[in-house]
Parts: sequence; structure tokens; C-alpha cells
Amino acid sequence: MNLQGIFPPIPTPFKDDELDTEGLQSNISRWMQTGLAGLLLLGSNGEGPMLDADESYRAASAARECVPADKTLIVGAGDESTRSTIAAVKRAARAGADVVLVRTPSYFKAQMTSDVFVRHFTAVADASPVPVLPYNVPGLTGVKLAPEAVARLAEHPNIPGVKDSSADLVQIADLVAMTPPGFKVLVGSAPTLYASLCVGAVGGIVAAAAVVPDLCVELRRLTIDGRHAEALALQQRITPLAKSVTSTFGVAGLKAALDLLGYVGGAPRRPLSPAGPPVIETLRAQLAALGVQL
Repeated sequence: MNLQGIFPPIPTPFKDDELDTEGLQSNISRWMQTGLAGLLLLGSNGEGPMLDADESYRAASAARECVPADKTLIVGAGDESTRSTIAAVKRAARAGADVVLVRTPSYFKAQMTSDVFVRHFTAVADASPVPVLPYNVPGLTGVKLAPEAVARLAEHPNIPGVKDSSADLVQIADLVAMTPPGFKVLVGSAPTLYASLCVGAVGGIVAAAAVVPDLCVELRRLTIDGRHAEALALQQRITPLAKSVTSTFGVAGLKAALDLLGYVGGAPRRPLSPAGPPVIETLRAQLAALGVQL
């Protein structure tokens, strides 16, 4: 199991609002021909909360057939209760997940303290047949998994790392400083990927890697090799597209970009809306600026 490198949080294709496993496998087979370290299925960009239990299992099983043994299949499996989360991670493990990504519960925000999070993730990790990555995504959940809590969780033998999508470099640096050597800090923000690598992150689970995987892999390689001027220049080139397929246009923008590249993107699941013509033209221009052949 490798948790160092670049992983795309891949979208989930739908056909007439039904899970499209053929489209999913077609996309995965193409991504697996790149230098990506693996992929994340059913994360935020994969519309994980929009799928039911049966769909999640079928999607993970279909993905497992296409992800080779030398690549890591991470599957999103978070839910609001500890009980339902444990059921979800066991289901993902049965489907073939190498690792599960578990978001912070968030419905009862005022009660989501560090102690609550530590109890929740500890219980999930105790019960999970595969390693667990806690997932901090405050922009969507409205709650924060503090570095102090992650430092406590890092002592658990079944919690080898964390994914942090806060885009907060102080948070990333604290996560690295407060956890043991060998604990893997992965970031979920492509616009801050270079800076995060510089403060000790080992890789990223970033949406831009679904669209321009080779450029994201190259950015990490340049940074590791100490070629910082080139890495920074590449970061600046990638950032406009990275923002478009996440914070600016969301899942619809990411899927539209994939459509332009010949992947199976399609529309998000309702109630999310598909990207309109102005968004598609913006994405087309940003891809062309990166030298991507359409």
C-alpha cells in the first residue's frame, strides 16, 4: 500500500442518473496508464454522499477490477454515525479497497469536539479491516479536525495518515510537525500543492490530477528533486484550472473538463446542475493554455 504520490479524487459517472460502471472502468483504465499512485473513489468530487450503500459497493467492486496491485485504491466511506461508518468501511473493504477515507461527522456541528473525533475515528480504525485515513474538509462539513486530534489518532496502528483539504498551510505544517515520522499527510487542494509539499506533505488527492495527471505528478517530482523554480512555475500554470474544477465550478466543472478530454464525465447527480456553455468554454481555454490536446 503506497500513500505517497498523486491521487485523483475521481468523479462517479451516471447515465440517466444511474451508476455507470462501464464509464467508470473506462476512465480508471485510462488513469492507470499514467504516473498516478492510485486513485480515490467516492470522495467529495466522486459525489460519495449521493450514492446509496449498494451503489457504493458496486462502484468500489468495479474500480477494483481496473486498479492494479501496484496502485492504491482509496474508497470514501464516511457517514454521520460511528456505527454506520463502520458498516461502510467494512463494505468498502469487501469490495476491494486498500484504504478507506473517512470524513468527519458534521451534522451536530457544535458537539463535534476533538475528543468526539478521536473517539469516532479510533472506533472506526479498531473495526476496519483496512487502513483508515481521517478526512478534514471544513469547506464542506463546517467542522475542523485539529492537528492536536490528528496527533492523537496517529498513534493508532490502523491510521497511517490523513487527508486535509483545508488549504491552510499552517494546518498542514502543524500536521507534519505534530505526527510521527512515517505518518502520511496528503492534501486535497491543488492550488496549494507545491507549498504543502514544501512543508512536508507527501502527496495530494487533488481534482486537477483527474484532468491533468501528468502535470500534477511532474509538479511533485520537481518539488522532491529540489527544482523549486520549475515547480513553482508549474504550480502557477495549473492553478487556474485547479480552481475551476473545484471551488469555482465544482463537480459539474470537473465532469465537464473530463468530457472535453474524452473521458466519461456527464452530469452530476441531481440536485446538482450540469455545467453550462460559458463554463465549458472557460475550461476549454484553460486546458488549451496548458497545452492539452482536445
